[in-house]
Amino acid sequence: MKEPGLDDRHRDTDGEISRKHGNTLVRTLRKIYGQHFANGFADTATLSEVLRTEPTHSSLTQLRKDHFDGVLAGKIERHS
Repeated sequence: MKEPGLDDRHRDTDGEISRKHGNTLVRTLRKIYGQHFANGFADTATLSEVLRTEPTHSSLTQLRKDHFDGVLAGKIERHS
């Protein structure tokens, strides 16, 4: 999905997710989405690092859905 930016430019929503939840550790996201979330990344890697290098990772589909449904922050808080 795209949303308008400055001068009618657009940015993708990964930027929004990264801005709001980018410092969340992969270890926390694995508690929510399973141990295969962000395979190849250390537990101490951040979501921002994953989004920069793995934009099509299959586990990110549910993460994006949770973000747009407004439930991601609550899930992160419960599992941190």
